[in-house]
Amino acid sequence: MVPIGAYVAVSAMLFVTGLVGVLVRRNFIIVLMCVEIMLNGANLNLVAFANHLDSLAGQIMSLFVIAIAAGEAAVGLAIIIVVFR
Repeated sequence: MVPIGAYVAVSAMLFVTGLVGVLVRRNFIIVLMCVEIMLNGANLNLVAFANHLDSLAGQIMSLFVIAIAAGEAAVGLAIIIVVFR
């Protein structure tokens, strides 16, 4: 079994990578992708702690975050298409 510290470390690396991308990049599509990376890092953390605590709450919350992220990506890409048309 993989220790929870490994999950937290990978989650933190994903989150920091996304945060650096959001702060450094100017391209809106790249920023949108970096926000998605940050959300995936948070989801990994939620699922890891839910598994550690034998709870489904973190996994259910992660599913909600994935659904919200899909909507956010669709709206963001629609805005980009309208702006560049």
